[in-house]
Amino acid sequence: MENKARYWITATCKDHVKRGIEGGFMQANLGKLPALKRLKPNDWIIFYSLKQFMESDEKCRAFTAIGSVTEDEPYQVEISENFKPYRKNINFINCNEVSILPLISELQFIENKKSWGYPFRFGFFEIKQFDFELITNKMLKK
Repeated sequence: MENKARYWITATCKDHVKRGIEGGFMQANLGKLPALKRLKPNDWIIFYSLKQFMESDEKCRAFTAIGSVTEDEPYQVEISENFKPYRKNINFINCNEVSILPLISELQFIENKKSWGYPFRFGFFEIKQFDFELITNKMLKK
């Protein structure tokens, strides 16, 4: 039986997305395992960055990366004695950063357009194929 693709968004600051692209991995929800366990091969994930850096308030408000999920299992790495996040390998594709602001009115996962940032508070969530295609079509334009 073929694995039907599912589509996800994870909210991660832009500098962490860049680090993930360089290393071919992602973390979700501050390195916790449950979100990564939901990802299956052939799934796609879009990275949304509210901020440029975790430690600052400099806004980004853009979709910053797209990747497909590999068959590899999540794994744990030791960053420090007190921080041992889980990661999942991702095949990133070359794309452009796209602001969310002109897309808000069209995105179905944003039910309340005035409080458009609300869904991102969860850090990781599934979206419908319509939203995935809307975002990726913008990100893949030359």
